[in-house]
Amino acid sequence: MTLETLPVADHPHHRHGWWWKTLLGGLLLWVVTIVVTVATQNTNLVPTIILLGSFLVPFAVVLFVIERVTGTVSTLQLVTAFFVGGILGVLGASLLEADLRPGAGLYLLVGFVEELVKGVLLVVVGWRVRPRTARQGALLGATVGAGFSAFESAGYAFNAAITTRGIDLASLLQTEVFRAVLSPVGHVLWTAILGAVLFGVAHGRARFRWTWQVLLAYVVVAVLHGLWDSNATISTLLAFVITGTPLSAAQDGSVPAAVAGLVTALYVAGLVVVSVIGVGVLVGVLLHHRRQARRIDAARDAGVGGPWQPPGVGGPWQVPVDGGRGDGEDEGPVWHRTPPRHTL
Repeated sequence: MTLETLPVADHPHHRHGWWWKTLLGGLLLWVVTIVVTVATQNTNLVPTIILLGSFLVPFAVVLFVIERVTGTVSTLQLVTAFFVGGILGVLGASLLEADLRPGAGLYLLVGFVEELVKGVLLVVVGWRVRPRTARQGALLGATVGAGFSAFESAGYAFNAAITTRGIDLASLLQTEVFRAVLSPVGHVLWTAILGAVLFGVAHGRARFRWTWQVLLAYVVVAVLHGLWDSNATISTLLAFVITGTPLSAAQDGSVPAAVAGLVTALYVAGLVVVSVIGVGVLVGVLLHHRRQARRIDAARDAGVGGPWQPPGVGGPWQVPVDGGRGDGEDEGPVWHRTPPRHTL
């Protein structure tokens, strides 16, 4: 039996749908916690509401990734990337954003800062990951983005709950629901795009490649991130322009009732537009690199005489040191086929 025909056992967590089961179960626990908190007026349960509401959807994303990721990535690595990456991400972003001043370009700067931090963490997490494919990069990027989203949402929920009048439970719940619904098309989506490009251009190579495609992907996700964050301001300005309402009508930062409905409609429309663009970019990147990977693999297979190399010093999933070019130049181990699914 050749290496190509050896049976590969699935990871025990693959394709079992734990992500949506966890999502439904966690949602039920969140609702029960709210009911008990309201009935007993026990403020000690507020942190439980914050943690459940902030982490439920992002952690479901991690389980979704665990059921689909392949290669050398372990479940422990993914969970570590979620928690450690999330904590370091919000800490790093907070430090870099501390000196930013309010202005027209603030949201765009925040987008560049936060996507840079997540991109660096993604490189660290994926440094030894094999195989490097766009799909694999998108899954790992989604994990890092989910961790960042969870810890950031917990902070926003805490700020919404603490007021001068005490704990505002209604504001807390509104914030959590809003951010939970939007988290898959926020940080998760942006970092998935960056990861797909970063891993896609490194397909079949031992190291990451720093190309214009990676730089372009970083700029695109940072701009999308900035547009997402600034959508409230943009929709408000558009509503004032469309209705002919002077900006002076806004008192103490509040929107006049006459344009409030239009502002809300434009805000929702803006989020939908940015989300659709982001999803379209991700799908386009994955399809492009899938076609490119097939060409690369086909060329390598033709160059080395078959899809698999015999087990040797470099292992059964590597091509010769010259990358199959025949020039004898050492390129390092080059992975070009998916090794067995990961283990715990």
